[in-house]
Amino acid sequence: MDCSMNHSSIDDARWLQKHSDASLRRLLPRIEERYKAQTDPAEWAAYIDRLTTYFPQLFKRLHGLYGQHYDFFYHLESILASATEMWLQRPAELKALDAMRELDPHWYQSNRMVGAMCYADLFAGDLKRLRERIPYLTELGITYLHLMPVFKVPQGDNDGGYAVSSYREIDPRLGEMNDLRELATELRHHGISLVLDFVYNHTSDEHEWAQQALRGDEDHQDYYRMFPDRSMPDAYERSMGEIFPEDHPGAFTYRNRIKKWVWTTFNTFQWDLNYENPVVFSGMLEEMLFLANQGVEILRLDAVAFLWKRLGTDCQNLPEAHWIIQAFNALVNIAAPAMVFKSEAIVHPDEVSKYISPQECPLSYNPQLMALLWDALATRDVRLLHYAMERRFAIPEGCAWVNYVRCHDDIGWAFCDQDVEAVGFDPRAHRDFLTRFYTNRFEGSFARGAPFQENPDTGDARVSGTCASLCGLEQALAESDENETELAIRRILLLHGVIITIGGIPLIYMGDEIGMLNDYSYDKDPAKVGDSRWLHRSAFDWERAEQRRDPATTVGRIYQGILRLIQLRQQNDAFRRTETEIVNTGNRHVFGFFRNHEQHSLFVLANFSEREQRLEARYLRMMGMRKSMVDLFAGRTIIAAQELVLEPYQLMVLSRLH
Repeated sequence: MDCSMNHSSIDDARWLQKHSDASLRRLLPRIEERYKAQTDPAEWAAYIDRLTTYFPQLFKRLHGLYGQHYDFFYHLESILASATEMWLQRPAELKALDAMRELDPHWYQSNRMVGAMCYADLFAGDLKRLRERIPYLTELGITYLHLMPVFKVPQGDNDGGYAVSSYREIDPRLGEMNDLRELATELRHHGISLVLDFVYNHTSDEHEWAQQALRGDEDHQDYYRMFPDRSMPDAYERSMGEIFPEDHPGAFTYRNRIKKWVWTTFNTFQWDLNYENPVVFSGMLEEMLFLANQGVEILRLDAVAFLWKRLGTDCQNLPEAHWIIQAFNALVNIAAPAMVFKSEAIVHPDEVSKYISPQECPLSYNPQLMALLWDALATRDVRLLHYAMERRFAIPEGCAWVNYVRCHDDIGWAFCDQDVEAVGFDPRAHRDFLTRFYTNRFEGSFARGAPFQENPDTGDARVSGTCASLCGLEQALAESDENETELAIRRILLLHGVIITIGGIPLIYMGDEIGMLNDYSYDKDPAKVGDSRWLHRSAFDWERAEQRRDPATTVGRIYQGILRLIQLRQQNDAFRRTETEIVNTGNRHVFGFFRNHEQHSLFVLANFSEREQRLEARYLRMMGMRKSMVDLFAGRTIIAAQELVLEPYQLMVLSRLH
């Protein structure tokens, strides 16, 4: 052990603790003098208790980010004042929710949690009419609703809503902020938590801050990263990759009006914020807490990897990016503890996990599981799925994955090359096979998808398409093939069965529960042509949904199957929390895992093959299962004296008979 380094870290920790304590002693009287008289004494005492609890974490991270500023103490006080003012504006009903969540801080780990995601306009038309669709959500058992971006954006290209012009104004096509607030309230009264995106790496160039910068205001120009010539942009780009090389080469855009190069990681109209400026941090904190005060309970933090820039690096996943989130986390725990963060990090699997912790993002998308489920379906081989999940599924106590089959975006093959090699595949060739399989370019494929951002030189591409079309339903119906239709339905239920039963929050992309197919009409729309993601971004088919209660229909079989899985999850305590033990079933076509909570234990088996698969009874005994078991999903008792037989694409949820 390097003793000098150990002593240094101890000394640093002592220094931080000493100065954190001293800073709080100086700041508290000033905060109390300004704000204490404005609220109930008991509420104020609870607020100060949270401030005292989370201040050390906040001080540590803000000092790491801004401690070198001569006016650091001023900014520290300003940030606390912003948090306090936003807390004072917080509605009483939400403060009551704060108190409940403090008693149950891991509320999102409940087996009652089942998510849905949708575009408000495609699902219901607008925010007001979305309230009329709440009964549909409650019927399905939804307790978490993620709305795709709803904020004011530029007309025309706005990156699908991710170029925000105002965080306090709703896209007028969807309604007004009051509509969002009323929707959040009604959802909450029905036991549904509202989830929104917080796009905080960048704003649109029509945001008021950007407009002030374009008018020549130097203070607002410092809200972004701007350079008078190409010397610094060229230096940065030597070590950086490109996000959209065809549409937007490089990471900078020249604005002739101000004669400056603006940092634009994603698109020319999306200006990266400069978090080296503490005023930007404070400003975005106020926007974040404003949304919390509208009733948002989960914030999906967009593009977390890109927040901080440093010369000589790829400007992704830098330590300061984590510190920013951790500082925001502390402030939310102080001013709006009912709200939690969910990270969106579509980066290397080893980097994804670094954003997951109670002090940073308690929730995180699981893009690796999504990609590996589609991998296992195409290959009929679960070895890569098993290998990766055995090593990467576990996350810190108090956290949860958000597991999904499809979402609004394309499918990228977001697994680790080393994992692919470990099971005997060549990473490049394997990704190429998967892309060809799911874009119907591989003989024998059941899938009908389309490539997204295909590179003709390298063959690299991602995949678009609805769950049902990628699972073979579109092709089976087109060919009037009853056997293939049956297999497609089973594939859809298999994938959803895994995400609903494995540890974390299952997230269903609205339309998948009724087996909606690809919509090819997007190619006739000038605003959408060429973007294959619109294959799976069609208006929700309410006429099709009318068939959901009829088990004789394809729609009814899919819907009722998913509904049964959700009810199974919500009624069984083994699905509480996130403990999941990935196990080797001894069969390369069958994925297996245990769910354990206190005295409750279930064994989930998923056959990723269109053929019957058999598991030797000795494997089941080794895993603690008995000869007699109950399949809770099928609702029947199973006797496995010699072997257990799984039908094509069958999901079993096994409980021991006592």
